[in-house]
Amino acid sequence: MAAPINSMIEKVVLGKWTEERLDRLIAEGSGIADTGERIEFLSRQFLGTPYREGTLIGDAREQEVFVVNLHEVDCFTFLDYIEAMRLARSFGTFRENLARVRYRNGIVSYQTRNHFFTDWRQYNENFIDDVAGQVSPFWSRKVQKILNRKEDGTLFVKGIEPSARTLCYVPADTMDSKTLDTLRTGDYVGIYTDAPGLDVTHVGIFIRKDGRLYIRHASSLKQSRQVIDQDFGHYIAAKPGIMVFRPKA
Repeated sequence: MAAPINSMIEKVVLGKWTEERLDRLIAEGSGIADTGERIEFLSRQFLGTPYREGTLIGDAREQEVFVVNLHEVDCFTFLDYIEAMRLARSFGTFRENLARVRYRNGIVSYQTRNHFFTDWRQYNENFIDDVAGQVSPFWSRKVQKILNRKEDGTLFVKGIEPSARTLCYVPADTMDSKTLDTLRTGDYVGIYTDAPGLDVTHVGIFIRKDGRLYIRHASSLKQSRQVIDQDFGHYIAAKPGIMVFRPKA
């Protein structure tokens, strides 16, 4: 059952943080005028945060819980928290923004949760732009998919209806220096997949610093299992391509 944030069950796990520290962090971030640099500053504070999947609570049968877990993140909840923070001025407004970023129209329920990366483009267009076509006007590709439907007709996410969607991505093997120069610090990057029913297999934040390019992401790899900066070119080299969402100022 869908419900506004103030009437939902809530679970808050702040880990090393306190509300007071988060207030100070978010206030400092809000003073950074450039949107990408604000995202870089905020996300940098979470380097080393442990990786854990399945921190969200709720499914087709179990009531959705509004979860704020800054102690452990997966690749997508990491982006949820950073996007909500970059729009906030305090811990209180961060919490409100998180509901709008994670759920359609801020209505907290399993059915209205953004389960796929392109749900952000579909339902959060007031926050982000899909810029893959701008990043690479010549090489970018558009494909049609039925999201959430596997090749055998079963669902990736039970209880969520499949939906037709057009995906725009940049093939990794076309990303030369000119294309890379169009990416900006703070861009949200999804690793495109050819698999039927899915848009991406992983997400992270593009970071440009000290003349080098990185993807800042919550890595599930055994040797990492935390939020790390990883060489961007090396990371995407064997991947099919990337989708790029740019936060609006």
